[in-house]
Amino acid sequence: MKNWILLLVLLAAFCAPIKAQLPQITLKSIDGKSVRLDTISNNEKPIIVSFFATWCKPCNRELSAINEVYDEWKKETGVKLIAISIDQAQNVNKVKPLVDANGWKYEVLLDPNGEVRRAVGAQMIPFVLVLDKNKNIVYKHSGYADGSENELYEKVKEACKK
Repeated sequence: MKNWILLLVLLAAFCAPIKAQLPQITLKSIDGKSVRLDTISNNEKPIIVSFFATWCKPCNRELSAINEVYDEWKKETGVKLIAISIDQAQNVNKVKPLVDANGWKYEVLLDPNGEVRRAVGAQMIPFVLVLDKNKNIVYKHSGYADGSENELYEKVKEACKK
């Protein structure tokens, strides 16, 4: 009997949802404003956090593909996208021109030391997180292939229900 109880306790511990959230790290926006990640909110609507770099072609394709449907996504789900550049300090001056050239409508933050990237376990980019209304990380994904934004949007819609 003790073995069954122990087994059930262990199963419950491993099957329980992990309530990971964004770390308490302050970054600068491309406009020079300080933003503490754990205080970002979206009025109890989902948030997408996308890690990218100016030199990363798949990252740029992903953010551009999302940009094409972003207004529709916001209208349907209220989602907000925050893009975090992992470009090193000597290259952060390339971020704003890239954002402007692509017409991205996202809030863009700079993580030149990779502090946030390491804190959330982003090994490769593009790397995307989806946060639910309580700011819990409910989805993580690395890499991009054309059309991957459709799967991302499904995860956003699921996050709306949580």
